[in-house]
Amino acid sequence: MQKLKFILSGGGTGGHIYPAIAIANELKSRFPDCEILFVGAKDKMEMQKVPQAGYPIKGLWIAGIQRRLTLDNMMFPFKLMDSLLKSRKIIKQFKPNVAIGTGGFASGPLLKAAGSAGIPTVIQEQNSYPGITNKWLSGNASKICVAYENLERFFPKDKIVFTGNPVRQDLIDIKGKKKESRDYFKLDPDKKVLLVLGGSLGSRRINQLIAKELVNFISQDVQVIWQCGKFYIEEYKHFDEKENVQVKAFIDRMDLAYAAADLILSRAGASSVSELCLVGKPVIFIPSPNVAEDHQTKNAKAIVDKKGALMMKENELDTQFTSTFNKLLEDKALQESLGENIKKMAMPNATKDIVDEIIKLIESQR
Repeated sequence: MQKLKFILSGGGTGGHIYPAIAIANELKSRFPDCEILFVGAKDKMEMQKVPQAGYPIKGLWIAGIQRRLTLDNMMFPFKLMDSLLKSRKIIKQFKPNVAIGTGGFASGPLLKAAGSAGIPTVIQEQNSYPGITNKWLSGNASKICVAYENLERFFPKDKIVFTGNPVRQDLIDIKGKKKESRDYFKLDPDKKVLLVLGGSLGSRRINQLIAKELVNFISQDVQVIWQCGKFYIEEYKHFDEKENVQVKAFIDRMDLAYAAADLILSRAGASSVSELCLVGKPVIFIPSPNVAEDHQTKNAKAIVDKKGALMMKENELDTQFTSTFNKLLEDKALQESLGENIKKMAMPNATKDIVDEIIKLIESQR
């Protein structure tokens, strides 16, 4: 059998990168001798995170369109053409059996070039409202794997497969990691733990909230693991000196962070929501309002509507957060019901189901 080759692209944020890595890991486990190549955007986090996961990556000169008039926006047509040309060259040299895109601007030119070369393409859309790149690619895609229902208004119905979002496999069984997690983070086993997740780049509004609420948390003997993001670590790292508070730019052992947590405060990016369903802990979502079509609110609402989480909008935080958090902290029955209900929405086999679709495409080409 000829050695299989797969090319993957997804980046800009952890929400696009980690699903791509999860898919690559599953492909490698099924086809140990296969070749895998990633393509990302130069100077974005995938250029570090993908090699750390053990895969080679090539960078494109591409970036997103800003909402205001900037020099980068004026350069976008040139960057797009350059990236399309480089993508065609990569596809021609690597000759993949399938190209897989998990969102982010680099996946646009790569999958466009792959489709033009007759290579089967798979899109993995994480959100309840698709990003501009995946909408642009959907017409020529072979398969579109989605995590939310009712996406026929955006994508061709006959190409959609409902799989859920890929998640890190080390999250599937975190129950047995409680003691290891407490030792890893040097936590007091008799005190509650709040895990704060503002996304891989960080959230200014959530960081401002936590800085203000630390007195409340500490007064109630709550330990805080606070992932503030790489853009904000210099501004907030001095809080790390406080007892019961750990401030981190990035958390490498997310399995242990989730295992340690009693309560979780999080943005509602698609990958985070999928992970939190698997983890099954009580969550307060604070969706980012600064995303296309407010899709984080839609992501969170899909969970809240089934009584699987609480949600607060940013404009409610100053007046309602303290009372909402304190009520959740005191109400064990509410904690248990939220954890049980969110767990019901987990799709732990998503990565395997997506790879099954990729294999079907390969077999149909033979």
